[in-house]
Amino acid sequence: MANERGTPAEVVEVVKSTGVHGEITQILCRILEGPEKGRVKRRNTLGIIRKGDVILLLDTEREAKEIKA
Repeated sequence: MANERGTPAEVVEVVKSTGVHGEITQILCRILEGPEKGRVKRRNTLGIIRKGDVILLLDTEREAKEIKA
């Protein structure tokens, strides 16, 4: 269940790296619990992340903008 630490979400696709030094990774993640369960959201993350990882989202209402080439 979603709690004060965040809402779990599974990484379903690693889209692209961005940022001045490539430190930001844009991902698509599927919300696992809460009112938005099952929805896929685009988020920006820091650090090493792979498909299948489970992350905790502090906010599930926002979504990152798509990176355009």
